Amino acid sequence: MGEPSLFDKMISHLRATSKYYTGYPKDLGPSRVIHFTSEREFVQLLHEGHPVVVAFTLRCNLTKHLDGVLEEAAAEFYPHVKFMRVECPKYPGFCITRQRKEYPFIEIFHSPQQGRVADANITKYSVKVLPFNYDTSAYGFREFFKRHGIQSSSPQ
Repeated sequence: MGEPSLFDKMISHLRATSKYYTGYPKDLGPSRVIHFTSEREFVQLLHEGHPVVVAFTLRCNLTKHLDGVLEEAAAEFYPHVKFMRVECPKYPGFCITRQRKEYPFIEIFHSPQQGRVADANITKYSVKVLPFNYDTSAYGFREFFKRHGIQSSSPQ
């Protein structure tokens, strides 16, 4: 087969390092999306202090596209923002009761504030709900984080 040409090497490098869509699937490595298993695990994740993006979904054909978007965004913002997927009929106690047509929806938990409520052992989090028609791509998440002052990378 021989050694790849200079052009092939350049294109491979461009595909591997480009942050923007090039028409080719990216190699994202191992999945960075955390699948919800318990409320305890969710609370432990919140206590790490990073913003947590939670996608509440139902099992359907549209979920496959959202999973791909979450995988790409999770790979881009790792380890500064955590992404979690909750399959709602499986965990009815954790999922908010909504109409079937309101799924999927995404909530972002951020900015923990310790002890500002009645009990010093309670941590309060700000929660933003991503608008239903919002761009759910890595770029869309970046713009949403910037607009709402959510830290999505390490401080410089």
